[in-house]
Amino acid sequence: QVHVTESGGGLVQTGGSLRLSCAVSGPAFSRYNLGWFRQSPGKKREFVMSLGWKAGFRYNAPFGRDRFIISKDNDKNMLYLQMNQMKPEDTAVYFCAVDTKDLPPPQTTESKFDVWGQGTQVTVSS
Repeated sequence: QVHVTESGGGLVQTGGSLRLSCAVSGPAFSRYNLGWFRQSPGKKREFVMSLGWKAGFRYNAPFGRDRFIISKDNDKNMLYLQMNQMKPEDTAVYFCAVDTKDLPPPQTTESKFDVWGQGTQVTVSS
């Protein structure tokens, strides 16, 4: 059974930085495809970034390019999302997601992930 827990959310000013963490339990963390999604009030959940275990492929949404960085630590079973130059429109609940079935890429949609965390709130003040 795989469990996911996000942390690191909070309040940050425009232009600031925040690092989200995701603890993933499970026997095969190093072979999971991992991702981050977010959901703003009144909007559907949207893809942010993903990181594959094969050859370390990465996908990212245009809004995160050059500002967000996804990384993981296989020794600690942790996934991270470093967010820089944050904007008010980054305000959302951020979710960590795990693809334990190694579905074919690209891992950019909710359907490619089968385990989800509860989310962590990120608020960017203007």
